[in-house]
Amino acid sequence: MKRLDQRGSSTALIIAFVLTLLLFFGAAGFGVWAFAGRQDYKNNVEPKITAAVEIAKKETSTTKDNEFVEKEKQPLKDYIGPQPYGSLLVKYPKTWSAYVNESSQSNTPVDGYLHPNYVPGLQSSAAFALRVQVVSDAYDQVLKQFASLVKGGKVKVTAYSAAKVPSIVGSRLDGQIVPTKQGSMVLFPLRDKTLKVWTEASQFVGDFDTNILPNLSFSP
Repeated sequence: MKRLDQRGSSTALIIAFVLTLLLFFGAAGFGVWAFAGRQDYKNNVEPKITAAVEIAKKETSTTKDNEFVEKEKQPLKDYIGPQPYGSLLVKYPKTWSAYVNESSQSNTPVDGYLHPNYVPGLQSSAAFALRVQVVSDAYDQVLKQFASLVKGGKVKVTAYSAAKVPSIVGSRLDGQIVPTKQGSMVLFPLRDKTLKVWTEASQFVGDFDTNILPNLSFSP
């Protein structure tokens, strides 16, 4: 039977002592950390609760404000275009204003500008909430105008049909549909002309998708 010599016994004792010290310092460190966290919570609990309450209030207020804004848009108002140009029907929020120029002598017989509250100057650099046009150019010609932007990846184009005119297949374009402006546009063949409906700012895409497009109609 082997016996541990004195050196082996001393080594084992040293290792055990070192491990004990490590455990002690680890436990002490954890205790200090926990105590500091407890003291911080104890000393700052009221400010933290107050801050949390304020954040909750702001979030609730923002939600209510958004709900109010959306309710104020109803019921939608109507724009009905001239019969020779498809009797276009556009429904838009009642909190918006509209300016539409109708001229049979123009290459753009229907040219509309719609925006919340009031319509900015037509020559301004404003990004309009909604633009509506009937142009004399054929659908294929108008779509070709965006070919370079599509090729360059600045505009994405997909086939699109209005919910209320499902028999007519047009196109939806998303991206830089107007120089320096990001938005969304739909194009439809309208007899020998083209119907263009678009928003010039991403902030109005929600209204475009929720209020404008689902209610858009015209006579092909």
